[in-house]
Amino acid sequence: MSLDDVSTVPTVRPRVGDEPVAAAWTDYVAAARQLDGVRRGAATAAAEQARAVEAAREELAGVHARLAPQQARLRELGVPAISLAPTPPEVTEAARSMVGGPAAVLAALRAARGWADAADAALVARGPLRPAAWPPAVRNVLLYGPLALVVPVLQLVVFLVTGVGVASAVALVVGLPMPAVAFAVGWVGVGRLFPPESGVRLDRTPRLGALVCLVPAVLVAAGIMLALLAG
Repeated sequence: MSLDDVSTVPTVRPRVGDEPVAAAWTDYVAAARQLDGVRRGAATAAAEQARAVEAAREELAGVHARLAPQQARLRELGVPAISLAPTPPEVTEAARSMVGGPAAVLAALRAARGWADAADAALVARGPLRPAAWPPAVRNVLLYGPLALVVPVLQLVVFLVTGVGVASAVALVVGLPMPAVAFAVGWVGVGRLFPPESGVRLDRTPRLGALVCLVPAVLVAAGIMLALLAG
């Protein structure tokens, strides 16, 4: 009788006079059933472990494929090669976290994939085509500059359309406080459009912003005023 058939064996009711045989038979059936349960549990555990091993191998290949281009990209950005290799304490800590078998290895690899995703996001966010990755002075001029030109351009349009007259004088007077307004709007806009990373102080380059906002207004106002005085 095989162990697979043990669960179908009926319990023998001991007869008077055959009590030793019946007791031995009952003990045998109980032991066989217990052994069959252990065998089935071991087979299930072995199958689960095999699936975990296969999943860990696939995860390892995926993580390795992600890390290779990241390493090359970081080296292009000037990160020293020694900084891209794990230190002996880090290797020891990683090995200690994976002593639990394939399931622990799989969990560690999935955590590594999450870190790789975060690294990709950080590299994309700091890409050369994004203003957040540019130097603060260049980035802020993108905002201060257009704001500084709005009022001077309007003043020039009014002067060219109306010539020397009351309208040009009014535009000149109204435009006097506009550099301060442009600077204030730019100050707030820099914080909204280019938020700093966690723990990093935002550089609004206030002196550069004030200069950018003031120079066009002064030049245009001086030109219109000279034209009014000459007229």
